[in-house]
Amino acid sequence: MTRPQLRLSSARFIANIDAVRERISPSELMLVMKDDAYGHGITWAVETAARTSVEWFGSYDVRGGLEIRRILERPARVFAWATATDDEIDDALLQRIDLGVGTDEYLDRIIARAVALGLRARIHLKIDTGLHRNGVLPEDWAAVVERARAAEASGAIVIVGVWSHLAEASDAEDDDAQSAFLDAVQVVNASGAAPEALHLTASAASWWRPELRGSVSRIGAFCYGVRSADGPDLDGILPVAELTATVVEIADGAAVIGIGSFDGLLSTLAGMPVGTESGTRLLTSIGHTTSVMSDATDLAVGDTVWIFGAGAHGEVSATSLAERVDTVGEEILTRLTSRVRRVVID
Repeated sequence: MTRPQLRLSSARFIANIDAVRERISPSELMLVMKDDAYGHGITWAVETAARTSVEWFGSYDVRGGLEIRRILERPARVFAWATATDDEIDDALLQRIDLGVGTDEYLDRIIARAVALGLRARIHLKIDTGLHRNGVLPEDWAAVVERARAAEASGAIVIVGVWSHLAEASDAEDDDAQSAFLDAVQVVNASGAAPEALHLTASAASWWRPELRGSVSRIGAFCYGVRSADGPDLDGILPVAELTATVVEIADGAAVIGIGSFDGLLSTLAGMPVGTESGTRLLTSIGHTTSVMSDATDLAVGDTVWIFGAGAHGEVSATSLAERVDTVGEEILTRLTSRVRRVVID
């Protein structure tokens, strides 16, 4: 086989989940699965995480939430935060998926669909704490909460959470966002039963700012071993995926390997370090389906080259590659195409 492989370590994934949960305790982990589990493959990620005691799974949209629910073989909470169509709302209610609600219009549609189906929607109200990525504005918050409580009293919905996003631009801005978040929670608590799930932080803030954590922390990238761009390594966390390719030709002292831009490898990464059984080499050019490594010493056709991974063969992480072209490790992973085979190694 000459197709590149994304090799997935279930053992590392579980170890990362355990390390994250220990770090954020007593906040509860919501394992985020957006973008096909950050390019790792949602089926593998859900099936592996289901072997742990994780009780919360997060999806960007209802479609992903439905896929998580389909794969899960045990009860668990699934949260989808993007605004959905009416048909998607129906599917979410039927499959017991919690919905993030950041506008009064979306709240009204969820209430209407819940009444029509004779079901009770589980919602998490979102306050805009300054990022302006959806969310009810503070000046409208009390009125939206009042409408939600009225619908709760009628049996159409139940408010199970309050949430928001952080900008993570500076500690001071995040402190201000937390203050706005806690003010919003107070309004909800004063209006009725306190919601069980309060979640403000994602990976970086959950890890480094314990004072910002709520009862739930939404963490995706760190569980997959993808550190923040320009951020330090994480204690007890390793990449769960390694991208490999095969040497397909030796010519004029250079090794040609079977991976290129059609596989999702950015051509602007030319000059990047890669790993071999003999240590680190440089990938000097990246073509459509193949790339060239300038030094073929000790290499032969059929040998494996590590494009990124945990560093065991001299390769660097996906985030280290991303930093070379001013992006994030998640993009390196999610750009990989179907030409790259996902292979579970343990």
